[in-house]
Parts: sequence; C-alpha cells; structure tokens
Amino acid sequence: MYAVVLAGGSGTRLWPLSRPERPKPFLRLLGNDTLIQRTVARLAPLVMPSDVYVIAERRHLGLVAEQLPAIPAANLLGEPIGRNTAAAIALAAEAIDRPDDDVMLVLPADAYVADEAGFRDSLRTAGEVARAGSLVTLGVKPNRPETGYGYVVARPPAPGAADLGFLIVDRFVEKPTADRAADLIATGLASWNAGIFAWTRSTIRDCLARYAPEIAGPLRAICRSGTPADLDAAYPNLRAISIDYAVMEPASLAGEVTVVPLDAGWSDLGSWAALRDVRQGGAKPADEGGAVGPGGARDFGSTGTLVVAGGRLVVTVGLRDVIVVDTPDALLVCSAERAQEVREIAQQVSTGRASAAQEEKKP
Repeated sequence: MYAVVLAGGSGTRLWPLSRPERPKPFLRLLGNDTLIQRTVARLAPLVMPSDVYVIAERRHLGLVAEQLPAIPAANLLGEPIGRNTAAAIALAAEAIDRPDDDVMLVLPADAYVADEAGFRDSLRTAGEVARAGSLVTLGVKPNRPETGYGYVVARPPAPGAADLGFLIVDRFVEKPTADRAADLIATGLASWNAGIFAWTRSTIRDCLARYAPEIAGPLRAICRSGTPADLDAAYPNLRAISIDYAVMEPASLAGEVTVVPLDAGWSDLGSWAALRDVRQGGAKPADEGGAVGPGGARDFGSTGTLVVAGGRLVVTVGLRDVIVVDTPDALLVCSAERAQEVREIAQQVSTGRASAAQEEKKP
C-alpha cells in the first residue's frame, strides 16, 4: 500500500493568508505543523514516509521538500501547472512505479481529522475493499445539511445482508441546496464526499483509460517514452476536470464504485468558518466566546469569532460570528455565514490589483 498526497489547489477561500506562492497545504493553521505535515504524519504507521508520494505544482516542490524532509526526493512529483485532480491522479498512476496490484491511497494534503486512529482504520478497510478491484471512496458521516460539500449516495443494502463495511455507490450529488441536502441525509444512505480514495494501480489505470482517455493517453505515452519537455508541452492541453467528474461518476453508473464510511471528525477546512469550528473543538459558534488565532489577538466579549493575527495586535470587542484575518498587505473582515464567498472576493481583488498595475505601467 502506498499513498499519493495531492498538494494542489489555490486555497482561495482562505485568502488573504493562502496565496499562490504559499497555498493552504503549506500553512500552519492548527498549531506548529503545516496541514501537509499533519496529513503525512497521520498516515503512519499504516503508510510510512518512504511509501508516501506527493504531487504538487513544480513551483511548490521546494516547499514540499522543506516541510517533508523524511519523504525521498524521488517521491515528489511536479506538475507543470495545476489541471485538477484527474490529471494529477493519472500522472501518479503512470509515473509511480509500483506493482499493478498495489493499493494506492489518494488524499488531499489540507484536510483536518480529529480521530487519526479511526481515520487509519477506515483507510485500512478501504484498501481491503480496493484489492477486490473496486474504486473506493471514503464517505464522511454528515452531521448537518452542508451545502459546501458534494455527497456520495449509496444503494440500499440487500435485505439481510451482513455489514461488509462498505456499500455500492448509486450516484454523486454536487453541492446541493440546504433542503436537498437535508433530504439526502434523511435517507441514511448519503455521506459527504471527502475526496479520499483507494484503488489498485491497475484498476485506476484501466478506469482512466476508459472514462478519461484524453487525459490518460497522453500521460501514459509520455511516462513510457517521453521527456520532461513533452510533459510541459502536453499538460496545458489536458482537460482540467476532477477525478469525481472524470471517473467516479461514470464508474458509479456501472456499479464499479463502493463507499467506506468515515466517522473520524473530518473537515476539509475549506473556509474560514470551517477553520473556526475546528479551532473551537466542534462547539456551536454561538456557544464559544472569544477570539482565536495563532497569536497577537485579544478579545472582549465576542462569540463565534475567528481572529488570525499577523505581526500586530488585533483587538476585537463584542463581535458575533465574524472572521478577521490580518496580513501585512490585506485585512479581511467578514461574516462567518458568508465565508464561502471569499474565493470570489479574492478573485475580484486580484483582478482589480492586476488592472491597477497595468494602468500604472501605461505612459
């Protein structure tokens, strides 16, 4: 068994702390270790560092090597540019020389897990199921009708069937409305899509060839007999699509996907509000008083507030459900319930800055 850690993504919902030059996986949001360091550490002893591979954009490989010195340099794979998870996984399936029946675990570099032993137990079960030839996804037990996550919906188990530790996937549902999410949860067959997978190398290569040949074909040819220059030339032309859309959804229609439950206190830390909830130990925001942050923050009478302070003191007074993130060149203050909008705001701010810079360059 080996693990492929995907250290891509821009993490723009965690702007202004997460930036293109140092995105979310490389930030210390939950203590002294960065998210990618925590991800690799929680895999042991199920998967040791020598069997961990990391895929990141080439410009970030220096950060990976600096933060994960125990991982062999040969285990670091660089993408010329990010093209979403289907391309990254296809590259891993072709470039990493492992036996065809070896189980490949795939997981993002920037999630949070409270129960790490329980997490490894679920990965172990997923690996056992994957050895039978299935594509396996881990489904997080939902505790609320979350609209920011995709859902995995399983088929009802056969009457009288023993608990095998997995179910056949019926379909995937991408970020439903609150009412639709509540309906899905009420069935008892829906779980959050964590983006954590298990399969054998031969299974994922076969499925990529069938469901995403326009991605798998060029990468297979380059990894067999091409050069780094060939990869540079081909990569921008690969379809930028997630593995869920490219492979998992069509494969689920053929009954080729199973879901293994994960109940280990998982969060994708996909927004400042999600980080706030994790920092507050899962308590309801209204029940948690005071600001939280890595330092330089003092609060007087606030509730449900996250403060990430930079190099200066940040003082909050009487706030409720507010996010404050202070960096040297940008200050974010937003309502926690609108934290998902930060991605779009960051893009608008970036576009505005770029336009202003162009105007300044004009004679």
